[in-house]
Amino acid sequence: MDVHNAFLHGDLEEEVYMKLPPGFHTADPMKVCRLRKSLYGLRQAPRCWFEKLALALRTFGFKQSYPDYSLFSFVRNGIILHVLVYVDDFIIAGNNLAEIDRFKTYMSKCFHMKDLGKLKYFLGIEVYRGPDGIFLSQRKYAQDIIQEAGLRGAKTFATPVEPNHKLASATGPVLKRPEEYRRLVGRLIYLSITRPELSYIVHILSQFMQTPLLPHWEAAIRVVRYLKGCPAQGILLRSDSVTSLIAYCDSDWNACPLTRRSLSAYVVFLGSSPISWKTKKQHTVSNSSAEAEYRAMAYTLREIKWLRQLLDTFGLYTSRPIQLYCDSQAAIHIAANPVFHERTKHIESDCHQVRDAVQDRLITTEHISTKDQVADILTKALPRLAFDKLLSKFGVRYHPPPT
Repeated sequence: MDVHNAFLHGDLEEEVYMKLPPGFHTADPMKVCRLRKSLYGLRQAPRCWFEKLALALRTFGFKQSYPDYSLFSFVRNGIILHVLVYVDDFIIAGNNLAEIDRFKTYMSKCFHMKDLGKLKYFLGIEVYRGPDGIFLSQRKYAQDIIQEAGLRGAKTFATPVEPNHKLASATGPVLKRPEEYRRLVGRLIYLSITRPELSYIVHILSQFMQTPLLPHWEAAIRVVRYLKGCPAQGILLRSDSVTSLIAYCDSDWNACPLTRRSLSAYVVFLGSSPISWKTKKQHTVSNSSAEAEYRAMAYTLREIKWLRQLLDTFGLYTSRPIQLYCDSQAAIHIAANPVFHERTKHIESDCHQVRDAVQDRLITTEHISTKDQVADILTKALPRLAFDKLLSKFGVRYHPPPT
């Protein structure tokens, strides 16, 4: 559903004044207008609108989720409704069509609403339902990127980034129009919502927004040429997936040649469906690869805790420990051994939350071979064979566009 003129519904609590609109005449030219309702352009407008919306949802019986304040849930007498809000756009999910219709009628009385029917397109994400589950892609968004870059007839690449690249220490002329680079990288960042294989190269390219060089632009164009060969790829949320979390974490020690900071990455699956992934440079320099992997485990643990709280909101609570796969035996031993020793005395205390989580049976740390480490695709540039293998394990696949 969509709300017409959402920001005009908010009620202002502050005193805000505006000049008289053109064409409005009064005997006293010193008079001004005081706003009672929010207007587009006011800094308070988004907050005022959300407060008005949240009040309407709570009046119906919804409860706001603490892990995600934009999620509202209604659970009563076996009826379950969930509403996800993005500014003035709603996604409504539930197990009772009659109750969904009643909720739509209620919202139409509160605001001027537009019913867009079944979810097919939301914020650039295309949704296809099939017997296997729900497929998410950004096919049209990817094609728009290719069209804007003028590469519809260009040669394609099998991988988004060249192995053994030297982009961090690259030299070359500065781009004359850096705003084009920033726009392209910004669009690639949004595309990585359904294209996890882009996380690594997008992470690299986004570090040169201030002063991009020609090699950086050429690397970004290579990503677009990779997209041209597979614009309709996306992720499948399988209908037969179990409701248990499985996480993989990995790190690339001293990945940045300039700062010597390591790169962390994780991917979390709900059953066999990927639901969360990220690539991020660590905040400090690690003294060893084991320490870098241990920090990656701590980084993944924070995401696991948040996802577990979010699943509790959906009524998917599980008491079973979550499996966390890592390809470093040394990091697993550090997590399992709470004894102070030389290799761990310089590691910050927040990283040792991994030890507490293992002892509390929140997670279990499991070793996995490097060649089967799914998160490896998020930390480094891989050759084509390894890239295709891990991409298939990730669950990224092609879906033919609807006719």
